Amino acid sequence: MKIRPIGVIHSPFKVKQKTPIQPFKSTKNGRVDVFKKYAAGLKDIGSFSHIILVYRFHKSKDYKLLVKPFLDDKKHGIFATRSPLRPNWIGISVVRLLRVKKNVLFVKGIDALDGTPLLDIKPFVPKFSAGKKVRIGWLKNKLRKC
Repeated sequence: MKIRPIGVIHSPFKVKQKTPIQPFKSTKNGRVDVFKKYAAGLKDIGSFSHIILVYRFHKSKDYKLLVKPFLDDKKHGIFATRSPLRPNWIGISVVRLLRVKKNVLFVKGIDALDGTPLLDIKPFVPKFSAGKKVRIGWLKNKLRKC
């Protein structure tokens, strides 16, 4: 399997410890530089208010199958969390798209480290992403902490 980055995410976050845990916790702006050979794929992206960034946790070195997420004091399976300690180090963030200039996307709510390799971009469409009935598992009574 070959996955090639299509760009680079730039943010004010230089170290993991100072990076927000989730995009909704961030008010910071970022810049997504899409490599010029993929620029044509950005046609019409500016008509969306939010986009999904798919990227590689490039500073992760290991993974854990059980992790303690920031909203709980109990361990949960990695696939029931959004922890970066994943077997394939793939992350996603939904960010607000502020503007597009050629092959550069300006976004708000960034939570990725500066220099993060971008793997893909998708428009965020709430109806497609969640539908009407959503269960949020162990998080049901935890979101009050956010």
